[in-house]
Amino acid sequence: MRPVDLMVRLEWAAVAVVAIVFYKMTGVSWWLFALLILAPDLSMLGYLAGPRVGAFAYNALHILIAPLVLALAGVLLAGPITTAVALIWIAHIAIDRALGYGLKLSTGFQDTHLGRIGRDRGRISS
Repeated sequence: MRPVDLMVRLEWAAVAVVAIVFYKMTGVSWWLFALLILAPDLSMLGYLAGPRVGAFAYNALHILIAPLVLALAGVLLAGPITTAVALIWIAHIAIDRALGYGLKLSTGFQDTHLGRIGRDRGRISS
């Protein structure tokens, strides 16, 4: 693994740690965290309709835009559950990236913006 790849993975690991620390600060039960941490991966069911639909569904739940907006709404509206759900979602995405999983390409589940899972997983394209 190139040093730059390691730096990017460490950066995402740091995001995951920060999201988890902020989650603890919400005071919401860890049961919710355990229940929802893998929920974004249910989007893989989209692959039952083919690789294009699958990639769209997976990517829709694995980009930071929606959970960041949800976190902002939770903070502005003083909604600890909303904030907690957003932080779980952010932690999930960050853990995926730290492990080398990227957004999916429409060519198939194994093809990501970070390389092919199982072959180039340690490589991050530039």
